[in-house]
Amino acid sequence: MKDIGVGVIGIGMGANMLLLNKEPKSRFEVRALCSGTLSKVKALAEQSGVKHYTTDYRELLERDDIHVIGVYSPDHLHAEHCIAALEAGKHVVCTKPMVTSLKDAETLVKLVRRTGLKFLVGQTMRFDPQFVTAKRLLDDGELGEVIFAEAHYVHDLRGVGELTPWRVEVPQDLVYGGGCHPVDVLRWLVGDIAEVFAYGNRSGISKYPKEENFLVNLKFTSGKPGRILAAYGLVHPPMPMMGAGLYCTKASLVADFSDFEGGSVKVVFDKVPQHTPFTSRFLPETEGAYGHGRAVVRYMEHFQECLADDKEPSPGAIDGAKTVAVGSAIWTSLKTGKPVKVKSDF
Repeated sequence: MKDIGVGVIGIGMGANMLLLNKEPKSRFEVRALCSGTLSKVKALAEQSGVKHYTTDYRELLERDDIHVIGVYSPDHLHAEHCIAALEAGKHVVCTKPMVTSLKDAETLVKLVRRTGLKFLVGQTMRFDPQFVTAKRLLDDGELGEVIFAEAHYVHDLRGVGELTPWRVEVPQDLVYGGGCHPVDVLRWLVGDIAEVFAYGNRSGISKYPKEENFLVNLKFTSGKPGRILAAYGLVHPPMPMMGAGLYCTKASLVADFSDFEGGSVKVVFDKVPQHTPFTSRFLPETEGAYGHGRAVVRYMEHFQECLADDKEPSPGAIDGAKTVAVGSAIWTSLKTGKPVKVKSDF
């Protein structure tokens, strides 16, 4: 059954891919690991029974027994690693954000089209059960038509920056690296985003050198309004880490999630006389890095189906590019103080 070989670049979030080796229904097998720190990648490979490990990602691309490359390297290296993998004839799964510039997004879309290879952006919110539930209720018509929508991702990144110094030293671009979560989930739920107007600031409570907190008003291509809160330079607020709200003609819904704490979906239906929420609670998922192991397994199940049935993965390269385009427009709005149209033709 394990006939699809996987090579993983980056062993932080990338370590979640190792769960595939124990999944009886999965055809994937992680056969090689790559990290910039030899001692760490050696230790993980020996612990997990993976025979090949390296600090040079090009070794993974040269192996005939590897068919899929998982890119979990620091954000600014995604473009280099994805492009090299596609040019080597490998299918690609890339963690969010796909890339950190509009130019790189355009390059990747063209390359995926030219090669015909499969490309999946690992946006875990699309595979968390509470957000999947929200999507199903909306698609089935239970909520009615969307009036407006909102999403947030808030996280005190001071401790994370200490664990992964590149986030401060490079630095990580948090419009792309963090803001992509609420941007992508709203695009998935409601549709493409046509225009944004953004405010942002730098908190000064950490060593992070750029703006790290963002408030974004947006307009979907349907004309409906929305908003995003993406905040990472703050004392972590007493609210769920991630959330999405859908305010519709038949019901209002809020779905939320926090690492290691699970989440919930709360719905108030207009047709029910007493307007108190129907609440579904979702137990914490704790496997893997940051507890995202099950979400990774679920999106790899989807990717396996796409390989077997020659279907386009979702979110794919165009989805990833459209999310990057929203991030690019956010930065332009921050710099100009004006609303900015979002590129949509890829």
